[in-house]
Amino acid sequence: MKPATRLFLIGAPVLVADAVIFGSGGDSGVLADNPPARPERSGAPDPLSSGDPDDREELARRIDAMPPGLAAPGKKELAAQLVASAENSTLDWRRQYAAIEDLGDGNGYTAGVIGFCSGTNDMLQLVESYTEKHPDNPLAPFLPALRKVDGTDSHEGLDPGFREAWAKAAESADFRSAQDSTRDRLYFDPAVRLAKMDGLGTLGQFVYYDAMVLHGPGLDARGFYGIREAAMKKEKTAAEGGDEKAYLNAFMDASRAVMKTKLIAEQRDSSRIDTAQRVFLRDGNMALEPPLTWQVYGETFRIDQS
Repeated sequence: MKPATRLFLIGAPVLVADAVIFGSGGDSGVLADNPPARPERSGAPDPLSSGDPDDREELARRIDAMPPGLAAPGKKELAAQLVASAENSTLDWRRQYAAIEDLGDGNGYTAGVIGFCSGTNDMLQLVESYTEKHPDNPLAPFLPALRKVDGTDSHEGLDPGFREAWAKAAESADFRSAQDSTRDRLYFDPAVRLAKMDGLGTLGQFVYYDAMVLHGPGLDARGFYGIREAAMKKEKTAAEGGDEKAYLNAFMDASRAVMKTKLIAEQRDSSRIDTAQRVFLRDGNMALEPPLTWQVYGETFRIDQS
């Protein structure tokens, strides 16, 4: 796995708001019993939980009536491939379900299809929700340890055996499906719906999704919502009457600036923006239509059709 995972803890209230306002699905209410405290906030607004309830309901209806964009099956597959190229240097994202390692980035173990981390709460949410439905799964005995190490890079109670248990669990189609569902609930669905709220097309929806995966959905200055706030101070969103390309450039600038502050040298590589997302934007490919050619970490990738 490439060391390009989240540095900050997931803000559970944001996820709850998304579930309530936008109806994320049947598992949307399954959160960790004791999620870690959110990092210091930057003052970034939470657009998913503010405003009049009737206005929010109307907004949700408008979003539901929009074209699927990145949520269309072919585009969603393409998004998974693009993220995998940056996270794992491959387009074959389905081979990552069983992957698990400590990247030395302070997040503990990083594992699975989207890089769930033992230190950032999303791995705990995944294993808790999966264990509710499959109590005898190989990871169930490690739940007390996962709760204890959540928010740290510790392996206490996980070693020995956790890596082997993860790989064993990943042999199950149910666990692979659980990884997909948790990825969508925590990252994909909120990012796409918020991008639509901001008037962004398919490319912009992907830019939001990739940033949500990379930075985590935190309200702090270096989380997704803080980055969005910084971009909105520079340019209006398309929904506010701004130029979509100008706003996306501002968002990429803000995301890139956060990447350059990361403590691990390898995590400061911003090619997923510089030689991928900006290439698509410069080419005016707002619908993210193949063929697509881009570079990440100096390696060239190509998708000919979605």
